[in-house]
Amino acid sequence: MRPAGAKAVTIATAFFKGGVTKTTTTMTVAQGLSLLGHRVLNIDMDPQGSLTTLHGLLPDSEIGDEDTLGPLFHGDKADVKYAIRKTYWTGIDLIPAASAMFSAEFALPAQQMNDRSFEFWDVLNKGLESVREEYDVILIDTPPSLSYMTINALFAADGMIVPMTASMLDMASSSQFWNLFSDMAGAISSKLSTPKEYDFINILLAKIDNNDTTTRAVREWISTVYGGKVLPVEIPLTAVSGSAASEFSTVFDITKYDGDKRTYKRAREAYEALALSVEDSMRMVWAKRGLKNG
Repeated sequence: MRPAGAKAVTIATAFFKGGVTKTTTTMTVAQGLSLLGHRVLNIDMDPQGSLTTLHGLLPDSEIGDEDTLGPLFHGDKADVKYAIRKTYWTGIDLIPAASAMFSAEFALPAQQMNDRSFEFWDVLNKGLESVREEYDVILIDTPPSLSYMTINALFAADGMIVPMTASMLDMASSSQFWNLFSDMAGAISSKLSTPKEYDFINILLAKIDNNDTTTRAVREWISTVYGGKVLPVEIPLTAVSGSAASEFSTVFDITKYDGDKRTYKRAREAYEALALSVEDSMRMVWAKRGLKNG
Protein backbone atom coordinates (compact mmCIF):
# COMPACT_ATOMS: atom_id res chain seq x y z
CA MET A 1 0.00 0.00 0.00
CA ARG A 2 2.97 2.33 0.59
CA PRO A 3 4.26 4.17 -2.51
CA ALA A 4 7.64 3.14 -3.87
CA GLY A 5 10.40 5.03 -2.12
CA ALA A 6 8.17 6.15 0.74
CA LYS A 7 8.90 5.71 4.43
CA ALA A 8 6.50 4.93 7.23
CA VAL A 9 4.33 7.75 8.49
CA THR A 10 4.97 8.11 12.23
CA ILE A 11 2.00 9.12 14.38
CA ALA A 12 2.00 9.91 18.10
CA THR A 13 -1.19 9.52 20.12
CA ALA A 14 -0.79 12.18 22.78
CA PHE A 15 -2.56 14.10 25.54
CA PHE A 16 -1.23 15.07 28.96
CA LYS A 17 -4.12 13.40 30.78
CA GLY A 18 -5.21 9.82 31.38
CA GLY A 19 -8.60 8.32 30.57
CA VAL A 20 -8.99 9.86 27.12
CA THR A 21 -8.58 6.51 25.25
CA LYS A 22 -5.01 7.10 23.97
CA THR A 23 -4.11 3.42 24.26
CA THR A 24 -7.39 2.12 22.84
CA THR A 25 -7.11 4.60 19.98
CA THR A 26 -3.56 3.49 19.17
CA MET A 27 -4.51 -0.19 19.18
CA THR A 28 -7.72 0.13 17.18
CA VAL A 29 -6.09 2.38 14.59
CA ALA A 30 -3.32 -0.21 14.24
CA GLN A 31 -5.83 -3.03 13.80
CA GLY A 32 -7.98 -1.03 11.40
CA LEU A 33 -5.01 -0.06 9.24
CA SER A 34 -3.73 -3.63 9.17
CA LEU A 35 -7.14 -4.75 7.89
CA LEU A 36 -6.71 -2.20 5.10
CA GLY A 37 -3.45 -3.90 4.11
CA HIS A 38 -0.87 -1.78 5.93
CA ARG A 39 2.14 -3.00 7.90
CA VAL A 40 2.09 -1.44 11.36
CA LEU A 41 4.62 -0.97 14.16
CA ASN A 42 3.09 -0.18 17.54
CA ILE A 43 5.36 1.44 20.13
CA ASP A 44 4.41 1.50 23.80
CA MET A 45 6.20 4.40 25.49
CA ASP A 46 4.13 4.45 28.67
CA PRO A 47 5.93 2.66 31.55
CA GLN A 48 2.51 1.44 32.71
CA GLY A 49 2.51 -0.78 29.62
CA SER A 50 -1.22 -0.66 28.80
CA LEU A 51 -0.65 -1.05 25.06
CA THR A 52 1.68 -3.96 25.78
CA THR A 53 -1.06 -5.58 27.86
CA LEU A 54 -3.56 -5.16 25.00
CA HIS A 55 -1.17 -7.24 22.90
CA GLY A 56 -1.41 -10.05 25.45
CA LEU A 57 1.96 -9.44 27.15
CA LEU A 58 2.46 -8.73 30.84
CA PRO A 59 4.84 -5.84 31.61
CA ASP A 60 7.49 -6.65 34.24
CA SER A 61 6.46 -10.31 34.23
CA GLU A 62 7.02 -11.20 30.57
CA ILE A 63 8.63 -7.92 29.54
CA GLY A 64 11.83 -6.61 31.10
CA ASP A 65 13.65 -3.32 30.53
CA GLU A 66 15.92 -5.00 27.98
CA ASP A 67 12.83 -5.70 25.83
CA THR A 68 11.74 -2.04 25.78
CA LEU A 69 13.17 1.25 24.50
CA GLY A 70 15.11 1.55 27.76
CA PRO A 71 18.47 0.47 26.27
CA LEU A 72 18.00 2.95 23.40
CA PHE A 73 17.41 5.85 25.80
CA HIS A 74 20.35 4.78 27.97
CA GLY A 75 22.63 4.82 24.93
CA ASP A 76 23.25 1.07 24.90
CA LYS A 77 21.52 0.55 21.53
CA ALA A 78 21.68 2.64 18.36
CA ASP A 79 18.36 1.66 16.82
CA VAL A 80 15.05 0.00 17.80
CA LYS A 81 15.38 -3.28 15.90
CA TYR A 82 16.38 -5.25 19.00
CA ALA A 83 13.03 -4.51 20.70
CA ILE A 84 10.62 -5.30 17.84
CA ARG A 85 8.56 -8.47 18.20
CA LYS A 86 5.69 -10.14 16.38
CA THR A 87 2.22 -10.10 17.94
CA TYR A 88 -0.93 -12.21 17.87
CA TRP A 89 -2.34 -9.86 15.22
CA THR A 90 -1.02 -10.40 11.68
CA GLY A 91 0.45 -7.22 10.26
CA ILE A 92 1.19 -5.58 13.61
CA ASP A 93 4.59 -5.65 15.30
CA LEU A 94 5.24 -4.23 18.77
CA ILE A 95 7.91 -2.54 20.82
CA PRO A 96 6.63 -3.23 24.37
CA ALA A 97 6.98 -1.27 27.61
CA ALA A 98 7.63 -2.06 31.26
CA SER A 99 7.89 0.00 34.44
CA ALA A 100 11.71 0.07 34.36
CA MET A 101 11.48 2.30 31.28
CA PHE A 102 10.87 5.19 33.64
CA SER A 103 14.62 5.30 34.27
CA ALA A 104 14.90 7.00 30.86
CA GLU A 105 13.56 10.13 32.56
CA PHE A 106 16.88 10.32 34.44
CA ALA A 107 19.17 8.86 31.78
CA LEU A 108 18.30 11.33 29.02
CA PRO A 109 18.93 14.56 30.97
CA ALA A 110 22.06 13.02 32.49
CA GLN A 111 23.48 12.38 29.00
CA GLN A 112 22.56 15.95 28.02
CA MET A 113 24.47 17.33 30.99
CA ASN A 114 27.55 15.23 30.24
CA ASP A 115 27.55 15.96 26.51
CA ARG A 116 26.28 19.36 25.33
CA SER A 117 26.11 18.11 21.75
CA PHE A 118 23.70 15.33 22.75
CA GLU A 119 20.12 15.94 21.56
CA PHE A 120 17.89 14.21 24.09
CA TRP A 121 14.74 14.89 22.06
CA ASP A 122 16.03 13.14 18.93
CA VAL A 123 16.99 9.71 20.29
CA LEU A 124 13.81 7.89 19.21
CA ASN A 125 13.69 9.67 15.86
CA LYS A 126 17.21 8.47 15.02
CA GLY A 127 16.48 5.01 16.42
CA LEU A 128 13.49 4.58 14.10
CA GLU A 129 15.34 5.53 10.93
CA SER A 130 16.54 1.98 10.26
CA VAL A 131 12.99 0.54 10.25
CA ARG A 132 10.99 3.28 8.53
CA GLU A 133 11.16 1.48 5.19
CA GLU A 134 9.81 -1.75 6.70
CA TYR A 135 6.41 -0.36 7.77
CA ASP A 136 3.64 1.78 6.34
CA VAL A 137 2.85 3.43 9.66
CA ILE A 138 4.46 3.65 13.10
CA LEU A 139 2.05 4.38 15.97
CA ILE A 140 3.36 5.64 19.32
CA ASP A 141 1.30 5.47 22.52
CA THR A 142 2.69 8.17 24.83
CA PRO A 143 2.64 8.64 28.62
CA PRO A 144 -0.05 11.00 29.99
CA SER A 145 2.53 13.65 30.91
CA LEU A 146 5.13 15.95 29.38
CA SER A 147 8.11 13.68 29.96
CA TYR A 148 11.42 13.20 28.19
CA MET A 149 9.97 10.12 26.52
CA THR A 150 6.87 12.03 25.41
CA ILE A 151 9.09 14.72 23.91
CA ASN A 152 10.97 12.02 21.99
CA ALA A 153 7.69 10.62 20.66
CA LEU A 154 6.44 14.03 19.55
CA PHE A 155 9.69 14.92 17.81
CA ALA A 156 9.82 11.55 16.03
CA ALA A 157 6.25 11.95 14.74
CA ASP A 158 5.06 13.27 11.40
CA GLY A 159 1.57 13.77 12.79
CA MET A 160 -0.45 13.60 15.99
CA ILE A 161 -3.78 12.15 17.07
CA VAL A 162 -5.13 13.91 20.16
CA PRO A 163 -8.09 12.01 21.69
CA MET A 164 -10.47 14.11 23.78
CA THR A 165 -13.74 13.37 25.50
CA ALA A 166 -16.49 15.98 25.31
CA SER A 167 -16.04 17.04 28.93
CA MET A 168 -15.28 20.39 30.51
CA LEU A 169 -12.20 18.89 32.19
CA ASP A 170 -10.71 17.66 28.93
CA MET A 171 -11.47 20.98 27.27
CA ALA A 172 -9.56 22.79 30.04
CA SER A 173 -6.74 20.21 29.97
CA SER A 174 -6.33 20.66 26.23
CA SER A 175 -5.41 24.31 26.79
CA GLN A 176 -2.69 23.26 29.24
CA PHE A 177 -1.55 20.58 26.79
CA TRP A 178 -0.98 23.07 23.97
CA ASN A 179 0.62 25.70 26.21
CA LEU A 180 3.13 23.22 27.62
CA PHE A 181 3.73 21.63 24.23
CA SER A 182 4.24 25.02 22.57
CA ASP A 183 6.76 26.15 25.20
CA MET A 184 8.66 22.87 24.97
CA ALA A 185 8.64 22.66 21.17
CA GLY A 186 9.62 26.31 20.83
CA ALA A 187 12.60 25.94 23.16
CA ILE A 188 13.90 22.89 21.32
CA SER A 189 13.14 24.18 17.82
CA SER A 190 15.28 27.23 18.53
CA LYS A 191 18.25 24.85 18.64
CA LEU A 192 17.40 23.21 15.29
CA SER A 193 18.58 24.31 11.86
CA THR A 194 15.17 23.29 10.52
CA PRO A 195 12.17 23.94 12.81
CA LYS A 196 9.97 20.96 13.67
CA GLU A 197 6.77 20.84 11.61
CA TYR A 198 3.81 18.44 11.66
CA ASP A 199 2.05 17.23 8.54
CA PHE A 200 -1.20 16.94 10.48
CA ILE A 201 -2.71 17.25 13.95
CA ASN A 202 -6.03 15.43 14.32
CA ILE A 203 -8.39 15.96 17.25
CA LEU A 204 -10.45 12.82 17.91
CA LEU A 205 -13.66 13.06 19.94
CA ALA A 206 -14.09 9.84 21.94
CA LYS A 207 -16.57 8.42 24.45
CA ILE A 208 -19.30 10.54 22.89
CA ASP A 209 -22.77 10.26 24.44
CA ASN A 210 -25.20 12.01 22.10
CA ASN A 211 -27.94 11.86 24.73
CA ASP A 212 -25.98 14.04 27.13
CA THR A 213 -26.71 17.78 26.97
CA THR A 214 -23.24 18.75 28.21
CA THR A 215 -21.64 16.59 25.53
CA ARG A 216 -23.42 18.48 22.78
CA ALA A 217 -22.34 21.86 24.20
CA VAL A 218 -18.68 20.90 24.70
CA ARG A 219 -18.54 19.31 21.25
CA GLU A 220 -19.59 22.65 19.75
CA TRP A 221 -16.90 24.47 21.74
CA ILE A 222 -14.22 22.00 20.64
CA SER A 223 -15.31 22.36 16.99
CA THR A 224 -15.17 26.14 17.30
CA VAL A 225 -11.70 26.13 18.87
CA TYR A 226 -10.04 23.47 16.71
CA GLY A 227 -11.98 23.90 13.47
CA GLY A 228 -10.74 21.68 10.64
CA LYS A 229 -8.39 19.76 12.93
CA VAL A 230 -11.37 17.91 14.44
CA LEU A 231 -11.80 14.58 12.68
CA PRO A 232 -15.20 13.95 11.06
CA VAL A 233 -15.23 10.62 12.92
CA GLU A 234 -16.45 10.31 16.53
CA ILE A 235 -16.06 7.29 18.78
CA PRO A 236 -19.37 6.66 20.59
CA LEU A 237 -19.69 5.70 24.23
CA THR A 238 -21.04 2.14 24.02
CA ALA A 239 -21.27 -0.97 26.16
CA VAL A 240 -19.22 -2.75 23.48
CA SER A 241 -16.08 -0.71 24.18
CA GLY A 242 -16.46 -1.18 27.94
CA SER A 243 -16.92 -4.91 27.56
CA ALA A 244 -13.88 -5.24 25.31
CA ALA A 245 -11.71 -3.14 27.61
CA SER A 246 -12.62 -5.25 30.63
CA GLU A 247 -11.29 -8.29 28.78
CA PHE A 248 -8.07 -6.54 27.66
CA SER A 249 -9.19 -6.45 24.05
CA THR A 250 -10.77 -4.09 21.51
CA VAL A 251 -13.84 -4.00 19.29
CA PHE A 252 -11.80 -5.66 16.53
CA ASP A 253 -10.95 -8.60 18.81
CA ILE A 254 -14.59 -9.50 19.42
CA THR A 255 -15.66 -12.54 17.42
CA LYS A 256 -19.03 -12.97 19.11
CA TYR A 257 -21.00 -10.24 20.89
CA ASP A 258 -23.89 -11.28 23.09
CA GLY A 259 -25.38 -7.79 23.38
CA ASP A 260 -27.30 -5.64 20.92
CA LYS A 261 -25.89 -6.31 17.44
CA ARG A 262 -26.72 -2.76 16.35
CA THR A 263 -24.59 -1.37 19.19
CA TYR A 264 -21.66 -3.53 18.16
CA LYS A 265 -22.10 -2.52 14.51
CA ARG A 266 -22.13 1.17 15.45
CA ALA A 267 -18.94 0.84 17.52
CA ARG A 268 -17.07 -1.19 14.91
CA GLU A 269 -18.06 1.14 12.07
CA ALA A 270 -16.76 4.12 14.04
CA TYR A 271 -13.33 2.54 14.49
CA GLU A 272 -13.25 1.43 10.85
CA ALA A 273 -14.03 5.01 9.81
CA LEU A 274 -11.23 6.24 12.10
CA ALA A 275 -8.75 3.92 10.39
CA LEU A 276 -9.84 5.20 6.97
CA SER A 277 -9.43 8.78 8.16
CA VAL A 278 -5.91 8.06 9.43
CA GLU A 279 -5.12 6.36 6.13
CA ASP A 280 -6.18 9.57 4.35
CA SER A 281 -3.69 11.47 6.51
CA MET A 282 -0.97 8.96 5.58
CA ARG A 283 -1.70 9.35 1.88
CA MET A 284 -1.59 13.12 2.29
CA VAL A 285 1.87 12.89 3.84
CA TRP A 286 3.16 10.69 1.02
CA ALA A 287 1.61 12.96 -1.61
CA LYS A 288 3.16 16.01 0.06
CA ARG A 289 6.54 14.33 -0.34
CA GLY A 290 5.84 13.73 -4.02
CA LEU A 291 5.16 10.01 -3.65
CA LYS A 292 2.08 8.35 -5.12
CA ASN A 293 0.79 4.79 -5.37
CA GLY A 294 1.37 3.14 -8.70
